[in-house]
Amino acid sequence: MACTEQSLDALRTVGDELADATVATMFERGEVGKFNTLMRFVSTAGAPLPDGLPEVAREYLRATSAPPAWVDWDTMERARLFFIDNNVHISTALSFASMPACYVLPHVAKLLSATHSLKYPSKRMAETGQFTVYLMQPGAFEAGSRFIPAAQKVRLLHASIRHHLRREDRWDTAGLGTPICQEDMIGGQMMFSIQVLDALHRLGIHMSTEGAESYYYAWRVVGAMLGVDQDHAPADLEQAREFSDLYMTRHMGPSEEGAHLTRQLIDLFEEVVPGTFFDPLVGALIRHLVGDTCADWLQVPRSPWDTAVKAAPALLGILETIEDNSPLGAWALDRLGHLTTLFELSSLTRGRVMHYAVPEHLKKDYDVASTVPRSRRWTPPAPRVPYP
Repeated sequence: MACTEQSLDALRTVGDELADATVATMFERGEVGKFNTLMRFVSTAGAPLPDGLPEVAREYLRATSAPPAWVDWDTMERARLFFIDNNVHISTALSFASMPACYVLPHVAKLLSATHSLKYPSKRMAETGQFTVYLMQPGAFEAGSRFIPAAQKVRLLHASIRHHLRREDRWDTAGLGTPICQEDMIGGQMMFSIQVLDALHRLGIHMSTEGAESYYYAWRVVGAMLGVDQDHAPADLEQAREFSDLYMTRHMGPSEEGAHLTRQLIDLFEEVVPGTFFDPLVGALIRHLVGDTCADWLQVPRSPWDTAVKAAPALLGILETIEDNSPLGAWALDRLGHLTTLFELSSLTRGRVMHYAVPEHLKKDYDVASTVPRSRRWTPPAPRVPYP
């Protein structure tokens, strides 16, 4: 599908018909509380649905209990191996590139500020990290996995946000479009896929074209399971680049909400890292990955680390050389990456499993070792439209 201003404008008015209808019916019948209580006991795929579950929810869960029929499982396995090989780098990209990229979109920053408690900034990061770890497990789509129930709940969570913001007249639909509309859902898919790949490239991580394409494919599957209309979603990396560039240049800019969320993100990771010496590294890494213009919009502080962090690609290149030439080194680095990712996730979740629930109201304290060869290394194409 051609990606134009007009086609993206049309997507701003569309939500997720199945999830929206499910949520609307549960609210109409007063069944949301019962649904949330019972769904806490459904955390693995294939588990029997509890007695007393609202029928409309039961029908939704049955309809969304399997991945799309078109999934290529060999490609999904390559994506999983790509994640294992790059898990620390991907976590870094998600934290310091993808999240700030969301915040540099004023309407997205406004929505995030309106729908999650600013007192607990780790919650969204924890949910994102946990969701990604679930996705990249060997049996993510099989009985007993945690990914499919998580995807089902996230889809309903998005629908509930649309329901509340429109019903309570807390969202300028005429000016901003439907909250979490199809354009923003596809845009979110880009944040977790091509924006991550771009960040890895800026970090100097070497990726095969096959690995990059497989990783994007996995998030295309995720998008379908989260209600993205596949007739309008980019089918490959080339189309993703076209969509992402146009989407960002249509909406990106400074905002008070974006700067506030970014400050909280920086504070969060400064708390996770022991001591204070490395605190400026957090902002420097964000600035390196999103660029000076976006970093200035987000009021990311400047520091002497802004220059030092540019040495990251060289350091990572040394580690990659060790990994390429030593099976033991490759095993050790992959294991270290796995443990580092788990430590970061544990720090954010405080050791708890994150539960996704349909909020019954918006609380008052809410403000508005790889088998993929390293040859044929992937280089991102130049943007189709110039960024500011």
